[in-house]
Amino acid sequence: MRLKDKIIKFPKKPGVYVFSKNGKVLYIGRATRLRDRVANYFRKDIDSRIAEMVSMATKLEYHETDSLLEAIILEANLIKKYWPKYNIKDKDHRSFVYIVIPLGHGYARIGKNNTDSHGYDYPRPFIVRGRELKKFPVSAKVFGPYQSYYIVRHALKIIRRIFAYSTCKPCVEALDCARAKPCFDYQIGLCPGACIGAISPKDYQKNIDNLVLFLKGEKNKLLKKTKKENPDLAKHLQHIHDVALISSEYQVSSIKYQRAYQAGRIEGYDISHLAGKETFGSMVVFINGEADKREYRLFKIKSAPSHDDLRALQEVLSRRLNHQEWPFPNLIMIDGGRPQIQFVEKLFADKNVQIPFVGISKYGGDKLVFPKNLKPSQRDLIKTSYQTLLKVREEAHRFAIRASRNKRKGLFINNQKKTQ
Repeated sequence: MRLKDKIIKFPKKPGVYVFSKNGKVLYIGRATRLRDRVANYFRKDIDSRIAEMVSMATKLEYHETDSLLEAIILEANLIKKYWPKYNIKDKDHRSFVYIVIPLGHGYARIGKNNTDSHGYDYPRPFIVRGRELKKFPVSAKVFGPYQSYYIVRHALKIIRRIFAYSTCKPCVEALDCARAKPCFDYQIGLCPGACIGAISPKDYQKNIDNLVLFLKGEKNKLLKKTKKENPDLAKHLQHIHDVALISSEYQVSSIKYQRAYQAGRIEGYDISHLAGKETFGSMVVFINGEADKREYRLFKIKSAPSHDDLRALQEVLSRRLNHQEWPFPNLIMIDGGRPQIQFVEKLFADKNVQIPFVGISKYGGDKLVFPKNLKPSQRDLIKTSYQTLLKVREEAHRFAIRASRNKRKGLFINNQKKTQ
C-alpha cells in the first residue's frame, strides 16, 4: 500500500505523525487534525526538502493524543529520542526551544524576578534557546527540543492553569509573609502563593513534580497518582481545554507561511578586493532573522582571475558546498544582479544543488533578482523576507570590507618588514 493511501485511516484528531525508512525515523511532526495535516505532505507544491523526505519514506504512522498540548509534548520527546534527520537538518541545535526547570541551589541566580537566596525552594519553568542551556545548573530538568517559542509560551500558559507555579519573589520569614501582598497571578489562580507564604516548599515541590511528569509525557502515571491525591486535578488532566493553543498553532502556521525563509538559515555572499592584489569572498549567516557571527566565514580566492567576480563567486560557493558538515541554508542571498544569478543557476544545475537563492541588485534600486526556475509560490515567500534580505546583504558587505581592512593592515605590516 502506498503511503498516500494510508491517510484515509488517520483520525481527524490531535496527535503526532512519524515518517521513517527501514526502521530509521526521518521526520516527526504534530497536528491538530492528523489526517488533514499529513495529506499536505503529498501535494505537488510542497518544499523540495520535504518532498525528498516523503519520497524516501517507506513507513508512515501516527500516535493519537487527547489534546494538542499533549501532541506538542510527545513530539518534543520523540525528537529528543530519535533526532530525525529532517527535523534537525538546516537547524542549529542552539536555536531549538527548551523548557528548563532548575532544581537545587543556584536556581535563584537565574530567575530575573527570583533574587532571594531561598528561591531554589520554589523553582519555576523557563523557556530558553539551546544556546542558553549552559546558564543552568546540571541538576536542572530539561524538556525539548520544541520548534516554536510562540507555541511553547502558549502551552505553558495552559499548563500553569493545571499546575500552578510562582514567578514572583517567594516570602520566607513569617513576619515578612504577614506583611506581604499577594501577586496578581495569585489572585487569578496561577500562583499558589509563594509570595505570601500560602504554600510550603514541600507542597510546592509536589506541583513541580507533577509538572515534570506531564512534560515527560507520563500522563497515565500522573492520572493514577492524582486520582488518589487530588481528584479535581485528575479531572482537569482528562479534559484539557487547549482552544487557545489551537488558535496559536494556526497563527504559527500562518507566520511560517509568511516568513518561511526568515525563520531558518539564510547565507549571504559578497566579493571584495584587497588593494587590487587579493580577492576575498565573505559568507554571513542569519538564523531566524538574526545574524549569527560565529557562523561567518571568509574565503581567500585561490583560482579565479583577479577582478573576475563571477569566477570568484563560483569558487566561494563551490568551496562552501564542499563543507557537508556545515548546516545547509534554507536560502542563499547573492549580492548581485542578473549576471550573478544566471551564473549561480548554471553552477547549481551542474552540481545538482536545490537550494533556493536570490540576488539583490544595487543598480536596480535594491531589486530582488530571481532565477528563472523558481516557483511563483517560492518567489512570494522570499518577497515577504525582503527587509531581512537587505540586512543580510548589508552585513555581507560590511563583513567583507572589515575583513579586507584587517588584511590590508596585515599586508602593510608585512611590506614594512620586507623593507627592514
